[in-house]
This record gives sequence, C-alpha cells and structure tokens, in this order.
Amino acid sequence: MGFQQGLSGLNSAARNLEVISNNVANSGTFGFKASRAEFSDVYASAIVGGSSTQAGIGVNVKTVAQQFTPGNITSTENPLDIAIEGNGFFQLANKSGDLVYSRNGQFKLDREGFIVNNAGSKLLGYQAEAEGGIVQAQATPLFLPTAGSPPKATDRVTLEMTFDSRVSPTNNLPLDLDDNDTYNFATSQNFYDVQGQGI
Repeated sequence: MGFQQGLSGLNSAARNLEVISNNVANSGTFGFKASRAEFSDVYASAIVGGSSTQAGIGVNVKTVAQQFTPGNITSTENPLDIAIEGNGFFQLANKSGDLVYSRNGQFKLDREGFIVNNAGSKLLGYQAEAEGGIVQAQATPLFLPTAGSPPKATDRVTLEMTFDSRVSPTNNLPLDLDDNDTYNFATSQNFYDVQGQGI
C-alpha cells in the first residue's frame, strides 16, 4: 500500500509539472489561457472493494482545467489584431471547412480578401447590409474587398458647432470669405466630385 501511495503522488506531481511547464512555455503566446491540474483522492474501496474506514491509497489528477481569467490587452501594429475580453471564442472555418474555435486574435487578409489566422482558417461572422445593419443568419467567412470602392460625390454635409459667447458679433457685415473682419471663426471640410476627386 505504501509504495502505491508514494507512486501515485510522484505521478500526480509529474503531471502537475507538465501543466506548469506548458503554461510557462506558452506565456508569450497570444490568446493562450493557462491550465491547472486539479487533484482528487483515491480510496482503497474504489479499487479493491475495501471498507469505507480504510485509508486512501494516494492521489490522482482528476482533470486539467483551463483558466479563463482575463489577461492583458495590448495594442499592436496590425489593425486586424483583435481580442476577446471575458468569455467567448473566435469562430473559424479551417481549410477543410470544419468549425474550430480559438482565443488567438492575430488575423490578416489573404490574397482573396478573407480575414484569416496564421493557419489559414477563415474568421466567421455576420455580414452587414449596405445600410450598416447586421444580418442575423448563419456565420460566414468575413471578407474585406481589396478592390477600390466606386467614387461617390459629396451630397450632404452636417456640422455641429458651439460658438464662444464671449466673442462679439462682426457688426452684421455681409460674409466675405476673403475678408477676415466679416467672420470670427473658420473650419475646413473636404468635398468630392462624382469622380472621387477633392474639390
């Protein structure tokens, strides 16, 4: 009995060391969530049918549980790098079309314009309508068109301003853009013609 108890302790300690080593090895991996070994007692009655008054015969690793505590979120140089705060996973379709999940938010565009990770799995999501609404249907691979968008002329401008009440009016002079005495403040706005050229 004593040998088996000691052996179970050594095996469980070795398994715990494997989990700790894996956590250390992946400490710089984006999206990695640490794990911990969780242990349980091994009772003699569970193995040889002994009485309930017998002492336990060691320890066993019951499970290796992943920890979803939040990590640090840092900015990167890639505008497609994204992070999940809290629970959840990125939904991806691998090269075989199978559904996979990941916490790693390092994405880029492939040559076709799909958002993919380093393994080539496509990020899935819900497409937006032309008006900006989200289509609540089955998740599809997210696609960003790489070709230039057609030009659109400026047809409306909306400005919101707050004027300084401490500034006196300009004596009701007619507005003359070439004369600074006819106005107190100025701002600029870009306008585009039907060919997309600034005017």
